[in-house]
Amino acid sequence: MAIEKERRSFLGAALGLFTAAGGVGALTAMKYTWDPLPSVKAAGFTTIDLSAAEPNVLNVEKWRGKPIFILKKSPDMKKDDRDIVVGNDRFFIAIGLCTHLGCIPTYFPDQTKFICPCHGGIFDTAGRVLKAPPPKPLPIPPFKLEGTKIVLGEEGEEYKKMQAAGLTA
Repeated sequence: MAIEKERRSFLGAALGLFTAAGGVGALTAMKYTWDPLPSVKAAGFTTIDLSAAEPNVLNVEKWRGKPIFILKKSPDMKKDDRDIVVGNDRFFIAIGLCTHLGCIPTYFPDQTKFICPCHGGIFDTAGRVLKAPPPKPLPIPPFKLEGTKIVLGEEGEEYKKMQAAGLTA
């Protein structure tokens, strides 16, 4: 009887251990299935070198399917809290979609203004609304500075400070 009881206890413990190992294996497989592919993760980050930017010339990059406006400000342009400082240069970087209906504003360098072609909304070189109907400024995407390069999609210290001050949206 004692041998039968020990055998039953051993078989119960072995079955429990086997079931637990199978459960861990299944959960691990599910996690890998739900995680985004490396190519998708890489698409979420875009690195842009700002060293070649010309003052008052709009550069448009693409990040997550959206246009990103990058404007190196000339010394005579008004300073703003929304400016991103890289070395001695100031930049305006924002998602280039009007906050009214999502149209892409056009930059007019002689006026230093962005004008939305859909309903005439006007933004300044800090992305702030000068003329309605846009309800809020052009949003600043999450970024991290690495020397003269900016990594879009990653929240660095500069972005977190701007976000805490309510300047990113």
